[in-house]
Amino acid sequence: MENGASPNGRSPIPARLLGVGVRGARTVTRATGIDRAVEAAAEEAIVAAVESQAVERAMARVLEGPVVQEAVEGALESEAVKKALLEAMDSELVDEVWRRLLASDQAQQLVERIAEAPEVRAAIGAQGMGLVEDIGRTIGNLARRLDARFERLLRRIFFRRPRVLPSDRAGFVSRGLAMIVDGVFVNLAFTAFVALVTLVANVFGGNGEGGSGLAIAIGSTAWLSFGAIYLLGFWSLAGQTPGMRFLGVRLAEERLTPRRSFRRLLGLGLSVLSFGIGFLGVVFGERRRAWEDRFSDTEVVYDEWRPAPAPWSQPLAESPKSEPRSDSEAIAAPPA
Repeated sequence: MENGASPNGRSPIPARLLGVGVRGARTVTRATGIDRAVEAAAEEAIVAAVESQAVERAMARVLEGPVVQEAVEGALESEAVKKALLEAMDSELVDEVWRRLLASDQAQQLVERIAEAPEVRAAIGAQGMGLVEDIGRTIGNLARRLDARFERLLRRIFFRRPRVLPSDRAGFVSRGLAMIVDGVFVNLAFTAFVALVTLVANVFGGNGEGGSGLAIAIGSTAWLSFGAIYLLGFWSLAGQTPGMRFLGVRLAEERLTPRRSFRRLLGLGLSVLSFGIGFLGVVFGERRRAWEDRFSDTEVVYDEWRPAPAPWSQPLAESPKSEPRSDSEAIAAPPA
């Protein structure tokens, strides 16, 4: 007999009774809903076990353990993973996602909000002004060195005694470069003004013809008037023209009265009309005064109150390391 079966091929009576009991129990549990209640209770028990703090702590320990870290590092260093990532990045699906993302209204709104942010505009403006100030500072420092060399050369040529002590008055090169920069500003502003006047004249019936002697005379007079107003305005309001600010020089006074500004303008005109003779005092005089300085009783000095260099124009300064003090020094030192 195999498997405890009876000679006639049937299961033993105890086994058949047990099977009948099990089937009956199943029928009873399904009929009464006990099986569903048991499944629900088991499910709640499993969920409660998974959400318990003990399981969370165990998962945290596993994730923070060396096994997970080694597995992640091994996966990142795997050539197969690198190849899969590169293939995914080069796929057309990623390109299509980027195209749709960049073409979306949300991306456009994000770019507009960033561009309109006051912080971004202030940073761009500060960088632009810092760059201009750095260029002006570099040119101004070079001009200061050339002031002394140019003066020393001319004094040697004309057998004049060299300057013994350095001067804080602006020299010929610095003042000349400042005048050139101011001339550029005046020409740009005057060109824009003339273009505007010409446009208005053409709109109201002008023929656009020019170049006659009368037109040249009127234009020259207007240009001189424009330059005079430019100089008088900055001397009276700030004591410094934009060209002087760019080169790092200024009048000794913070601002001039209109009368003194006019007298300075008259002296400047006489210096130019005399073919530069009025500027020789800047080279040979001890106080470096030209005719315009003498007429207005002013002096042009180097501007030491210049803006600080931009952060990106100089290397980072290393913080000084404090040296260890002896026990006697530590005791004698007063508390902070």
